[in-house]
Amino acid sequence: MIDYSVIWFAIIVFATLMYIVMDGFDLGIGLLFPFNKDAGERDMMVNTVAPVWDGNETWLVLGGAGLFGAFPLAYAVIADALSIPLTAMLIGLIFRGVAFEFRFKAVEGHRAFWDKSFIAGSVIATFSQGVAVGALLDGIPVEGRRFAGSAMDWLAPFPLFCGVGLVVAYALLGCTWLIMKTENELHRKMSALATPLVIALLVIIGIISLWTPFAHADIAHRWFSKPNLFLFLPVPVLVLLCSWGIVRAIKREAHYSPFLLTLALIFLGFSGLGISIWPNIIPPSVTIWAAASPPQSQAFMLVGSLLIIPMILGYTFWSYYVFRGKIKADAGYH
Repeated sequence: MIDYSVIWFAIIVFATLMYIVMDGFDLGIGLLFPFNKDAGERDMMVNTVAPVWDGNETWLVLGGAGLFGAFPLAYAVIADALSIPLTAMLIGLIFRGVAFEFRFKAVEGHRAFWDKSFIAGSVIATFSQGVAVGALLDGIPVEGRRFAGSAMDWLAPFPLFCGVGLVVAYALLGCTWLIMKTENELHRKMSALATPLVIALLVIIGIISLWTPFAHADIAHRWFSKPNLFLFLPVPVLVLLCSWGIVRAIKREAHYSPFLLTLALIFLGFSGLGISIWPNIIPPSVTIWAAASPPQSQAFMLVGSLLIIPMILGYTFWSYYVFRGKIKADAGYH
């Protein structure tokens, strides 16, 4: 018998990872604006993603719609428990999107306002996403089929720290994306900024990796009991190797490998999150099967998804292929 819950969990995980990767470096550019005051270079930074940024958030919509249809209990509980950070995330994304377009159309005197709006929207959206992930990992109390906690449960040290951690992760993604897409002075500025960001992210990953097992006995057992200890040991080892590889690549003035290694680092961090919570979709107690909709509903949705997902992947690949290569100072997409 086909386990549709596992298939849908894999689809939602895939959509979430695609969103983190693609909209991550997009948001990261806004996070890096405060480190570069040059107006011309800021235009170049934005122009590296101007042709493709709209499509990046398709994966967020797919993941949210999949969660709603395949795991309605999880959707209801998460929306209730994390209503404030999720609303803040949407406001940040909307504000950032408006600022993204308006900064190119504004008169010179208004450009600074829209630049600040672009920064604020990027920070709010990224921080809120990190808080939501941290609150989910920290656990959401459920009684029966209802959220049993407070709307302010996310306002705790661990979720807030995860919010800061995601800001650093997206900033590194944006930084290495710009290393890959730019030349000359902007390329050198981003190369100088990348190593401190790698070190900061490595420290944050280390703190979270120690914090979660100390705070949650089930996560500690998952990671440190045998044979899991040996099965999962490659994850932290590969994190260290990827971080070392990014620093080495920057020192030898590589263009593509810092970004590719950062993608690998993000994937490993996401894998660690999955290992910690599986098979729960609402930690610490609600599994994917307990939160699932009827198999008939999941099967019906799966037919449409198997048609839509290849189309999204094809469009995404084609758009990035068409706009491949380095961005030029005189290039513009507005």
